[in-house]
Amino acid sequence: MAYIDYYKVLGIGKTASEADIKKAYKKMARKYHPDLNQDNTEAHNRFQEINEANEVLSNPENRKKYDQHGENWKHADAYEAQKGQNAQRSQGGGQSYGGADFGEGFGGGDYSDFFEQMFGSAGGGRSRGGFRGQDYSYELRLSLRDVANTHKQVLNVGGKNIRITVPAGVADGQKIKLKGQGGAGSNAGPAGDLYITFVLEADPDFKRQGDDLFTTVVLDLYTTILGGSHTIQTLNGAVKLKIKPETQNGSKVRLKGKGFSVYKKEHTFGDLYVTYTVQIPTKLTEEQRTLFTTLRDLNNKEE
Repeated sequence: MAYIDYYKVLGIGKTASEADIKKAYKKMARKYHPDLNQDNTEAHNRFQEINEANEVLSNPENRKKYDQHGENWKHADAYEAQKGQNAQRSQGGGQSYGGADFGEGFGGGDYSDFFEQMFGSAGGGRSRGGFRGQDYSYELRLSLRDVANTHKQVLNVGGKNIRITVPAGVADGQKIKLKGQGGAGSNAGPAGDLYITFVLEADPDFKRQGDDLFTTVVLDLYTTILGGSHTIQTLNGAVKLKIKPETQNGSKVRLKGKGFSVYKKEHTFGDLYVTYTVQIPTKLTEEQRTLFTTLRDLNNKEE
């Protein structure tokens, strides 16, 4: 695997704090996000590198290994374990492993020599164990209405198009794993996995809580007093509401089964809660003012 300077990818120095890493990642991810760079393979590749860099540097343990071992940071534990074993075995003289001298401090051998001897060289040497590929992370931004129904979508990850099925009802922040869709392994090792995080944008009409939806309907004063009907659009089509006479401002009704799709349960939905807001008329005519005055006076007499 070619060496990637993750600090350079994020545009930060090696002494950067966790806050610096987080800030740099957000800035770079926003710039190269696939949604803003459609049909731009170079930008998609850069976005993937940015995700990889953040995955490593935002984890203190992984960052320490990366700082010490560079491109081979994933295999640092195996290296340190072998180093400790050989140090214990050596008593002033080197212990041979696969033809390379690993005396105290590993003698003249270095980290690259260790892996070439232990696992086979990148140039086609005999492999004694493959390296698993890099796991990839991908942030998929969708609208609430996008995930109301199951649909297909094509993602470009690491320069490769991957067709996925987005199930109805996924939640904001939910993650799924696609096994073997990450970076290619080396020395016949398995491919890494792809982790997709769903980020759902706020909807202008509906607020989601679990499988239920909440919305507000504005009614005119006359309908709330005398009763009538009002048609609203749900995610599943139009619904005609029956408004009871003397409906109060802020009152709620529940529409059973008109809410959001339940995750991995076909044809199952939550409920839709509708809150009524009364709109007070403005710019009244003289005739309307007279009628309202009459109504007020009648009400005062009854009291």
